[in-house]
Amino acid sequence: MAKVKTTFFCQNCGAQSPKWVGKCSSCNEWNTYVEEIIDKSPKSATPFSSSTSQRAAKAHNLSEVEQKVERRINLHDDELNRVLGGGMVPGSLILFGGEPGIGKSTLLLQMAITEKDKKILYISGEESETQIKMRADRISDSIENCFVLTETSMQNVFIQIQAVKPDILIIDSIQTMHSSLIESSPGSISQIRECTAELLRFAKETGTPVFIIGHITKEGSLAGPKVLEHMVDTVLVFEGDRNHVYRIVRSVKNRFGSTNEIGIYEMHGAGLRAVENPSEILITNNEEQLSGIAIASTLEGVRPILVEVQALVSTAAYGTPQRSGTGFDLRRLNMLLAVLEKRCGFKLGAKDVFLNIAGGIKVNDPAIDLAVVCAIMSSNANIAIPNKICLAAEVSLSGEIRPVNRMEQRIMEAQKMGFEEIFISKHNKGIDQKAFDIDIKKVGKVEDVIRGIFG
Repeated sequence: MAKVKTTFFCQNCGAQSPKWVGKCSSCNEWNTYVEEIIDKSPKSATPFSSSTSQRAAKAHNLSEVEQKVERRINLHDDELNRVLGGGMVPGSLILFGGEPGIGKSTLLLQMAITEKDKKILYISGEESETQIKMRADRISDSIENCFVLTETSMQNVFIQIQAVKPDILIIDSIQTMHSSLIESSPGSISQIRECTAELLRFAKETGTPVFIIGHITKEGSLAGPKVLEHMVDTVLVFEGDRNHVYRIVRSVKNRFGSTNEIGIYEMHGAGLRAVENPSEILITNNEEQLSGIAIASTLEGVRPILVEVQALVSTAAYGTPQRSGTGFDLRRLNMLLAVLEKRCGFKLGAKDVFLNIAGGIKVNDPAIDLAVVCAIMSSNANIAIPNKICLAAEVSLSGEIRPVNRMEQRIMEAQKMGFEEIFISKHNKGIDQKAFDIDIKKVGKVEDVIRGIFG
């Protein structure tokens, strides 16, 4: 009887060790190493476990390589097309992650049953065919070219793939799949890596795009080894708050497009609806002016979006002031509060400050700084900012208003939404007032903005 080969894997980062260690040398986490069997059985190979092509690779001079335009598959979903960089590239492997119950399976099933021109095979290791059929009937009445398979064995999956010959393959989820080549349980590091490698070979050799749904850990990162994200071509993350109806698809990695794009959806009982104009849903149309609210013009990828910044400043009730931010970096909030106190003379050290980005989205654009500052000052003085004023600029540690990129698009979005004034940095060059119908206010310091808005 042959000796069973085992090794130890870190469950957090996927590092490998010949013996058990208490602390991982790669990610510095404690007690994350588990023992797994790595002995492969050559008798039970899948159709795509080894390369079918026996040709040897040949080196070419880079100047002789012909550049080919990637042909893309146009999905019937403008938001998903935008995040993928203009469509899905044949032979690409796409990892789709998100929290449980956020709507990953619903979105991909919705994409599968709305594609009339492509034959799609939806493989589920988590739900039965009846459950998938119930959800599909709720989403759409017409289901034509979508095939469903409930299976967890990769060997059986590839047998059905050869029988159906799909144009697009969806795996839900990679943590439930297991290969007989690895003697370990489904969801383990080695199983996830081996199953993904088999799907990668299948995608590249046949030119079939593959969607892989992946779970995430309690810290919010994709479950499984970090090498999983290096193997795939695109990593998409589905974000959202359970208390809000809006969901965001964000591109974390994309070999065929930009990583700054987002797609916004609205959750309904009949599935997910693409939001074409996010500015309308992220701004509250209140007739009564309220203090602590400022509108910022931000960018997500190439798309300009207007977001509502809400702030509440109150006297600290328990001695130590609280600082809380939802959808905004808390460290940057503390920095802006220090700028207001040091450079502008406003005493906020003994007050609680709460900040919220309406709609449940997260914003990393530095152009939102000026809106955050004005919302805090509006709540502190209990003076409302006129609802026709928009802001787009970065605030430096010296209190200077710094310029941000692609200002023309931000101004056009504010003008389209009916705003009458927009505050920008005076250092933004090439902005012609005559080209816009909105009044452009150019300022150089935070004091100039506060003086211009609050008098």
